[in-house]
Amino acid sequence: MDANYLLGIDLGTQSLKVGIYNENGKLLLKESATYPTNHTKDGFSEQNPMDWWQALKEALQKAEGHLDLTKISGLSLCATSSTVVLTDKNYQPVAPSQCWMDQRSVKEEDEINSNPSSVVKDRLLFSGQKTSIEWMTTKSLWLKRHYDLSEKFILEQIDWMNYKLTGEVVASKCNATCKWNYVEHLNGFSDEFFKVIGLEGITKHWPRQILKVGDKVGEVTESAARELGLLAGTPVFQGGIDAHIGMIGSRALEPGHLSMITGTSFVHLMHHEQPIFNDSLWGPYEGPILDDHWLLEGGQLSCGSIISWFLNEFYSDSTDESEVYRELEEEIKKIQAGSEGLVILDSWKGNRTPYKNPYATGAFVGLTLSHTKYHIYRAILESIAFGTKNVIETFRNSSIPVKKIIAGGGGTKNACWMQIISDVTGLPISIPMDKETGTKGAAIIAAYGIGLYQTIKNASEQMVEIQAEFKPDLDKTAKYETVFGNYLELNELLFPIMKKLKNGKEESYELCT
Repeated sequence: MDANYLLGIDLGTQSLKVGIYNENGKLLLKESATYPTNHTKDGFSEQNPMDWWQALKEALQKAEGHLDLTKISGLSLCATSSTVVLTDKNYQPVAPSQCWMDQRSVKEEDEINSNPSSVVKDRLLFSGQKTSIEWMTTKSLWLKRHYDLSEKFILEQIDWMNYKLTGEVVASKCNATCKWNYVEHLNGFSDEFFKVIGLEGITKHWPRQILKVGDKVGEVTESAARELGLLAGTPVFQGGIDAHIGMIGSRALEPGHLSMITGTSFVHLMHHEQPIFNDSLWGPYEGPILDDHWLLEGGQLSCGSIISWFLNEFYSDSTDESEVYRELEEEIKKIQAGSEGLVILDSWKGNRTPYKNPYATGAFVGLTLSHTKYHIYRAILESIAFGTKNVIETFRNSSIPVKKIIAGGGGTKNACWMQIISDVTGLPISIPMDKETGTKGAAIIAAYGIGLYQTIKNASEQMVEIQAEFKPDLDKTAKYETVFGNYLELNELLFPIMKKLKNGKEESYELCT
């Protein structure tokens, strides 16, 4: 029997996953449970926090039938960010949580980003010179304007779940640095910054203590142990944002190695020894994962979600998803690179990088009567690949070399998609043995936390194994350059129209009410 079981928990957009590993990184067991998201016409995307806890119970109940959960030596978790929970003074939710993709705070984002104060500009310098509707700061400003915050707290998803596990209310330095405008060498939070943007005193409603990734949060309480089947007293160690912890779970911590976490959205992350300032990227973030490592971030908001849309629209009656993917892969191989003139824009829920445009939407351009659903599917895969290439070019524009991509997450199961991304970018893509890099990264943190490894980086190097590699077809890479140029031009041409359409839609909603 393995000496130490390590539990990694990953709260994604659509489901919660658990992975149990041994101290060498071998996956012993994985389970999952889903929860719903309520999307409304006005851009709200909400979840019930109790569904997260129920999903954890369900996933661990499934695992309990195969493995003694009381043998788990330590655990950690990662989660979407910023998915925020408004609670009462006893940390019980008083409203549905705002998911990371929720767009209700677009007005707050615009106000902060257009604030002329030097205080604001100096603080935003360390977040890509902008804030985002996805972040704790903008969501908190919206909450302040719509709720009485007296005796209330605003927690992130990871904070609330750690509280449910341990009874401790703490925040992760990973989340605070990347989403809460926390800058360590500038004394953390800036009261002056918050005052100028209308959030004076907001830190009283956030967790008071901020822990580094790998620090001990607390221990599983008696009540949580009874609900989950864990051993009371099991140590819980601080994790962070799901994609960022995925860097640990995919061994993508070296400068020059781009971590690409694939899922509902894509996140592109890379370490650098020095702070690099580029207003088209997010960051530079000071040591959110590893000390003395600056993190730069790019991302795409709509990726796996577009594929889910396609499958729902064209294959809603299918009961065999694997057969659907086999059919699609077989058919799109018959279609040449470029999808016979069909170009799709991938910003269906706004653009994160490089345009930072919450008004961006999707578009189909070049559609003809000769195109089939297979052309649409291939063009979707290509459009997301173009979005990734656009992020990589943004890194390169700051003289940041991208030598290879290390990909994790559910999208890596789609080999055809990975090959298209390799062909479009002209870069090799390495795929770890464990594709669920969130649970793996969390388990690696737990291994470090209980003292099995001296550093998180060392634990990642020892516990992660690379399984496969995709190499680009450089002839296709050359052909895709022309299509990529069309993609860029279409973005620039259509963004103003997209904003008009979105604003007009919002006005029509107001008239209807």
